[in-house]
Amino acid sequence: MAWNWTKASVIGILSLAPVLTLTACTSGGTKDAKKTKEADGKTIVVSVDEGYADYINSIKGDFEKEHKITVKVKKEGMMDTLDKLSTDGPTGASPDVFLAPYDRVGGLGSEGQIAEVALANSKEFDDTVKKLVTINGKTYGAPDVIETLVAYYNKDLVADAPKTFAELESLQKDPKFAFASESGKAVGFLAKWTDFYYGYGLIAGYGSYVFGDNGTKPSDLGLGNSGTVEGLNYAKQWYNTWPQGMQDTKKAGDFITEQFTSKKAGVIVDGPWAASSFKKAGVNFGVTEIPTLINGKKYQPFAGGKAWVISNYSKGKTAAQKFLDYVTNTENQKRFYDKTQEIPANLTARHYASEEGNELTKAVVSQFESAQPMPNIPEMAEVWEPGANMFFNVASGKKGASKAAKEAAKAIKVTIEQKYAE
Repeated sequence: MAWNWTKASVIGILSLAPVLTLTACTSGGTKDAKKTKEADGKTIVVSVDEGYADYINSIKGDFEKEHKITVKVKKEGMMDTLDKLSTDGPTGASPDVFLAPYDRVGGLGSEGQIAEVALANSKEFDDTVKKLVTINGKTYGAPDVIETLVAYYNKDLVADAPKTFAELESLQKDPKFAFASESGKAVGFLAKWTDFYYGYGLIAGYGSYVFGDNGTKPSDLGLGNSGTVEGLNYAKQWYNTWPQGMQDTKKAGDFITEQFTSKKAGVIVDGPWAASSFKKAGVNFGVTEIPTLINGKKYQPFAGGKAWVISNYSKGKTAAQKFLDYVTNTENQKRFYDKTQEIPANLTARHYASEEGNELTKAVVSQFESAQPMPNIPEMAEVWEPGANMFFNVASGKKGASKAAKEAAKAIKVTIEQKYAE
């Protein structure tokens, strides 16, 4: 996820002896590995979260036999790998190949942290995922996983999967969804729109956009347009019917989850990552595309997921490129789904997952077709907070939709001009 995402660093305090031991091991190991790669170019280190290690180990044998390249699997959290890349890379301690969220690929490529790559399986990728790994005409990753928001509904409370927002409005008026502690409020449908990642799909369905030219032109900012205002006004109608807790920018997500897991809410918007908690809570839930908006348009959430990338510090880029071609081919993307139940970016494998998978898989695959590639240019970082404030100001009644939209657009524009001036 997306996700609008500021990752905190935690620096631990270690005793002197372990530090010296770790330094010695790391230094020696780095030099040895570096010599090996420089000498024959036949060893690459692939870093993955622990949950992916079995998958990589299960497929690497055929690759090693065919290419005479040894694949060493390193278990490390994806974000940890990314956070250490700029410091570990120059010393030779970073892996050759690893995963990165799509929204990080453009920035890492622009900064020179990851290498430009070729898409050997290009015909198996749609335009959406290609855009997610491309910046300034250069490709910096091989698409691996797709993710986007979907609608969850409680089958014990909602007979059929809702298809339109008109149906959601009817649910909101059903007495069984009344919120006990606040008169006139209900939880028939809930969505965390004060988080811009969740709210964007709504306003996008009314014609809003972040940056022009498919998210590549920051000088063309669409968040102040009439579609944004129309979408915000519709959001305001919903906030008028929702409990006060829905306006809490920090806790609204927890409120929605609690209402759904306690089997009170009818329909909510969330990502595929939420399914496990709903299952654990014993909710008899279904998953479907987010219903069609009142204007007849599709809800258009951000398209997200992960891509395989190559460290620009790698001494084995040729071997790493061969691994990217291998791990994203159709057969291995099918195996990836079978092992992890995450949805492949590869189109044939994605179709396979949709045919073989459950409601969640089918819903994500279907919703992804209307999802918009999240802009992967560095300027996107300046959008999240003003975008969230825009929704909050409207939801809370502090500002009208037009004023909130224009102020958010101005704040984003000013910050971009100040930080990214040539």
